[in-house]
Amino acid sequence: MSETEAVLSDYLAHLAVERGLAANTLASYRRDLRRYIDHLTERGRHSFREVGRDDVVAFLTALREGDDEHQALVESSAARAVSAVRGLHRFALREGVAGHDPAHEVRPPRRLRRLPKAISVEEVERLIAAAGPEGAPLTLRNRALLEVLYGTGARISEAVGLAVDDVEPAREDVRLRGKGGRDRVVPLGRCARRALDAYLVRARPQLAAHGRGTSALFLNARGGRLTRQGAWEVLRGAAERAGLDRVSPHMLRHSFATHLLDGGADVRVVQELLGHASVTTTQVYTLVTVDRLREVYAAAHPRARR
Repeated sequence: MSETEAVLSDYLAHLAVERGLAANTLASYRRDLRRYIDHLTERGRHSFREVGRDDVVAFLTALREGDDEHQALVESSAARAVSAVRGLHRFALREGVAGHDPAHEVRPPRRLRRLPKAISVEEVERLIAAAGPEGAPLTLRNRALLEVLYGTGARISEAVGLAVDDVEPAREDVRLRGKGGRDRVVPLGRCARRALDAYLVRARPQLAAHGRGTSALFLNARGGRLTRQGAWEVLRGAAERAGLDRVSPHMLRHSFATHLLDGGADVRVVQELLGHASVTTTQVYTLVTVDRLREVYAAAHPRARR
């Protein structure tokens, strides 16, 4: 076993025992670093003292371009592999088997920022209108669920996790239990309030009569708590009837944020409403609204298209 392979073995043991990495994460590290050690061997590097920055850069290039044995990696996978390599070199330096860290200044490729997808206000209205047959108890529930998802920006887990007591008596606010145990109170708009009123008065008592008693706000046909899968089915059915493709609960959350910012809301207010721990997470939505501004400008300004 070469020195580089021995250090790799020690590093993986360190990640498993001292860092407590999950099995899947550890498997990804092992795969990426095994490829890196093979890369170093092909370049005649059998000791970490022999490895230079050019060796690390060449590995990054191979990741992004692929070779006879490997397909080119997408940016996120290449970034993960380079991060693993940087960790290995830091470990080698700390253990005294390397005199320098050649990967220190090699940065992982920047991950492409995926802009959240949103649907238009008109499409949201079509979606909610397609909740089901008029007046049926499940239709009233479906409409209330869709109004709450779009009207509060709630995650699907937050919506199905709601209890009746989480809705303020006048139904002007709702308490959502977010990630990391962070609760937040979000206003309910007039449409969401009306939909909840109709559901709580005319539909929930009928649904609850089939069950054994639960405090859950949204109930299934058997009187139990509506599940995430059940909520997905509600949305899928409404989207199908409305003629909309690939609408997800998270897309309603994206639409909530995008439409607020389009309407002039401050990004920090939207951060609080979404329950984001950092405003950086929320700022990705501002990129969407900038695109929208460009569209409006191009269509409306008299000299924009000359």
